[in-house]
Amino acid sequence: MQTKSWNHKRALISVSDKTGIVPFAKGLKNLGMEILSTGGTAKHLRENGVEVTDVSSVTNFPEMMDGRVKTLHPAIHGGLLGLRNNPEHMSAMEKHQIRPIDMVVVNLYPFAKTILKPGVTPEEAIEQIDIGGPSMIRSASKNHESVLVLTDPSDYEMILPLLEKGPEIGMDIRRNLARKAFATTGEYDRRIALYFEGLLSGEETQTSESQLQETLSLSLTKIQSLRYGENPHQAAALYAPAGERTGFANASKLHGKELSYNNFLDAQAAWSLVSEFSDPSVVIVKHNNPCGVSLGKTLLSAYIQARDTDPVSSFGGVVATNRPVDQETAQEMSKIFLEVVIAPGFSKDALDILMKKKDIRLLVLKMESSSKRGLDLRNIDGAFLVQTPDTLVAPPLSDLKFEGDIKPTDAQVADALFAFAVGKHVKSNAIILVKDRMTIGIGAGQMSRVDSVRLSGMKATRSTQGTILASDAFFPFRDGIDEAAKLGVAGIIQPGGSIRDAEVFQAVKDHGMFMILTGMRHFRH
Repeated sequence: MQTKSWNHKRALISVSDKTGIVPFAKGLKNLGMEILSTGGTAKHLRENGVEVTDVSSVTNFPEMMDGRVKTLHPAIHGGLLGLRNNPEHMSAMEKHQIRPIDMVVVNLYPFAKTILKPGVTPEEAIEQIDIGGPSMIRSASKNHESVLVLTDPSDYEMILPLLEKGPEIGMDIRRNLARKAFATTGEYDRRIALYFEGLLSGEETQTSESQLQETLSLSLTKIQSLRYGENPHQAAALYAPAGERTGFANASKLHGKELSYNNFLDAQAAWSLVSEFSDPSVVIVKHNNPCGVSLGKTLLSAYIQARDTDPVSSFGGVVATNRPVDQETAQEMSKIFLEVVIAPGFSKDALDILMKKKDIRLLVLKMESSSKRGLDLRNIDGAFLVQTPDTLVAPPLSDLKFEGDIKPTDAQVADALFAFAVGKHVKSNAIILVKDRMTIGIGAGQMSRVDSVRLSGMKATRSTQGTILASDAFFPFRDGIDEAAKLGVAGIIQPGGSIRDAEVFQAVKDHGMFMILTGMRHFRH
């Protein structure tokens, strides 16, 4: 379907992002179009040799209130909203001397970038809330049969050649531009709403219901298509919220083919866990569960210890480090096949070594605070489950409770807290065996907790004697403690809270262990 040729050739241009606007405006002028503009955009175009008409000369009203009011006028919105094939509309426009506007080229004040600046005040953020821009975009988009609306500089190179061929622009293009425009204003408003939610929530806890609003809007932009999903018969793509990118949407791939759907899931799992630690640490993930985790004095020692927790599962794994990968660690990594290595950086020598392996993917990602994580969303049939992210690990040392006749050493408490942090990232039911800040055995995803205890021992490649055991949730019976004793476990850290806690505590005493109670559960389904 084609629209009629334009009888009036007028474009209104008002942009914050001036990328490509000068050559585009010059192209419109060459086609005989009159260009209306405002403020800084008008000044920029004039300085680059483009003749423009000030909007104030059309409205016969000056810009005022520091530019807050300039395009909110019937002479503008009447020219955008008037239906060209409606005699009453055209008669009203003629009576009030309103001329049609055939194109709107607008992008919005940089609100999202502004609120990311350190120390930005609410007053500064509010001044970056665009009013006239979204209003013009919505008016033009509503009347897209007659008005072209461009909100993305990347569309200039597509539209200009079409206009040069003739004034008729297909309805499919018009509707797609309108769709993009409405998505732009929708995402813009969503970010403003989230900002105000942050101002309202202040320092509220993870369990604060006020963080879960009555309405939750999502606007996602496709970053890349993936080869397939979890399985070859499933289509997949990577999306991110429109605007400023964070997290994996901001990762840089230095080497290797594109990541698969499963690679992204495993890389996120590894990165989330390694981000828990401040000492040099390495996490190796296989099928969304860590198969080896270690802290070390050096990154090399941490990698070797993590790998040797489960050497078989480490083959083909996804590795995350919280330090830049150095030459020695890269040399050790190169000895086995690894799917992905993600780190804050790589030394030149490390890249020289690892890039010789064609099947490995190397990603760089900046370490960020877990407090920046958004809400966790999971879809179920016909709905979404939404929760605040699990950014805590354990309460302060002073709030921990101890059971048993044995008092743990400082080193054992440190191992216990390390093990509990690892357990937070293991599929429930999760049991972790640790000694000297490295994993010894991991029991993941079992339907009964006692089976997870047994599995942690079965997976161990080092001695389990004297290890510390972490459980992501309470022990419902003493049988898990009895199994731990068979492995030579010295102490246990767990949330507590079972109706049979007294029975569990007695088992701890019977076996000469200590027990640390956190009062905090970390199920991961």
